Amino acid sequence: MIKKLLGGCALLALSLTAAARDKEPTNLYWGDTHLHTSYSFDAFMNENKSADPDTAYRWAKGQPVIHPYNRARVQLERPLDFLVVADHAELMGVIRAINFDLVEELPEMGWWDSLYRWFAINTLNDKIEEGTAADVFVDLLPKEMANPGGDPVQDPNNRMPTRTFGNTNAIEQIAWNEIVDAAEKHNEPGKFTSLIGWEWSSIPTGANLHRIVMSPDGGDTAKQYLPYGSDESQYPEDLWAWLEATSERTGAKFLAIPHNSNISKGYMFQETTLKGEPITEEYATRRSFWEPVTEITQIKGDSETHPSLSPEDEFADFETYGFYIQNSEKPYTYKPGKGDYIRSALKTGLKLESKVGVNPYQFGVIGSTDSHSGLASADEDNFWGKMARDSIPEAKKDFGIGRRTVNGWNMAAQGLAAVWAEENTRESIFNAFKRKEVYGTTGPRMRVRFFAGWGFDGFDAEAGNIAEVGYAGGVPMGGDFSRSNEEGAAPKFLIQAVKDPVGANLDRVQVIKGWLDAGGQLHEKVFDVAWSGSRTIDANGKLPAVGDTVDRTTGKTANTIGTPELITKWSDPEFNPNERAFYYVRVLQIPTARHSLLDAIALGLDKAPEEGPEVIQERAYTSAIWYKP
Repeated sequence: MIKKLLGGCALLALSLTAAARDKEPTNLYWGDTHLHTSYSFDAFMNENKSADPDTAYRWAKGQPVIHPYNRARVQLERPLDFLVVADHAELMGVIRAINFDLVEELPEMGWWDSLYRWFAINTLNDKIEEGTAADVFVDLLPKEMANPGGDPVQDPNNRMPTRTFGNTNAIEQIAWNEIVDAAEKHNEPGKFTSLIGWEWSSIPTGANLHRIVMSPDGGDTAKQYLPYGSDESQYPEDLWAWLEATSERTGAKFLAIPHNSNISKGYMFQETTLKGEPITEEYATRRSFWEPVTEITQIKGDSETHPSLSPEDEFADFETYGFYIQNSEKPYTYKPGKGDYIRSALKTGLKLESKVGVNPYQFGVIGSTDSHSGLASADEDNFWGKMARDSIPEAKKDFGIGRRTVNGWNMAAQGLAAVWAEENTRESIFNAFKRKEVYGTTGPRMRVRFFAGWGFDGFDAEAGNIAEVGYAGGVPMGGDFSRSNEEGAAPKFLIQAVKDPVGANLDRVQVIKGWLDAGGQLHEKVFDVAWSGSRTIDANGKLPAVGDTVDRTTGKTANTIGTPELITKWSDPEFNPNERAFYYVRVLQIPTARHSLLDAIALGLDKAPEEGPEVIQERAYTSAIWYKP
């Protein structure tokens, strides 16, 4: 059946003409919305003492900078178009200030508390100078929950760190103002965009509930508030309430981006609230408003799906990261659940929408790095680690932040955020996020278009007019569409994927569909809709592997397989007009070397580290398009 369908697809390998691009109403911009600098407490305690916000912006703009750990001159080959410096709100700039003896803003305390603080500061500074401050960070990590499945915030093991240094708001305000000033200095409308933001780092009992908050507003507005941290509340509802109140008070605009749902212990995308209460229309409306986009891939692993959740998906096991952020005294087992992964969440959203009338998980997706080195690096051959101290091959094995079995080779060199926006400005990029016309890649800059509609009769693959026809007759990624007036009609999808101009060729384009049937059951299916070469779908409905041209002695890819571009018009052969559904696109590259293989070659090891495969198939994930009967 699939073979018959694919026979009707327009599958061509071609180059998008300049004339066709000129007609496109949106342009593609690349960026990172999740980058930490020396102003984040954990970055500083892991040897990033010099890569500050200014360094981060200079790196993103393609300027040479000094690496904060190895002191080498480093440079991004291709500049980014936008960046969000997203330092942790908790203790923002405080560890840096303590180490640099900028502590005059610390408040007066009683003699015993002052003595304790003096001792703590001196001990911390000694460890920073020794290069062992990461041990202190381990002690600050949360303990695993005593009552799994309950509200992690109310768990008896959930204890927030005490305020050893006293009230640090004054220092944090200074740091925030400096972060804002750096963003203002580097913002160049039309050329480079610096969006102001921070990270709300809620992690009760090791359940990762982090959100990046970003705003399109300028410094005058941003300096009217101090970023809201999880030290004020660990519930996302309280974060949204603060965003609402601050917007009303200052006029600021915000959105929040959940990330690392893969290590949320099932709490990020539940069928209930974090408190275990039923999701209501009001909750769903509020969540979908403040959180229009989710991070699908980053250094701490990929959150699309897991093999146990998508057993029929042969590409589901990609950069799986099975380590919780917790201080565990005993070994533990990573337990992936449907609340941890994006595809499951999209399915759960269909079910919740059928109950309460609003889909709380109708979100778009992006990739970003979560680098703590101040360097947004997602390229396998130019990857500078998670923290500064795991930036060099010889240090990878010793890296571990409280998770004794994890090291630098468990980390993935990914991801990037791709945005279809009218222009490279704060407002235009922010608006693209709000309408979900964004997608994520694991690093390569693959150009991907995705539209849905009922006709697209004017589509001409050879003319490359996909954007012109797609916008005129359908909706782009992030949109939704409803029932056709034509009985028996099935929706059409226009898809175009172009390889990274300096990267590897493409293997295939897939459409992932999820739907809710009349019996209330959720389903998912992966369709191969366009691919390189003369391969055909086999009797089991599988497309043969594209091959592997990676030289294990150099790490180079021959690029003699695959294709530079895939473009198709595809129709769902199993469409039921009465069933809620979503569709998103996954584009796979041909295999290329993982950063750990490149390290092994450089170190002269006999084989690649066991923490990851020798080669990977990098990928792009589009935001979904929803069908609503």
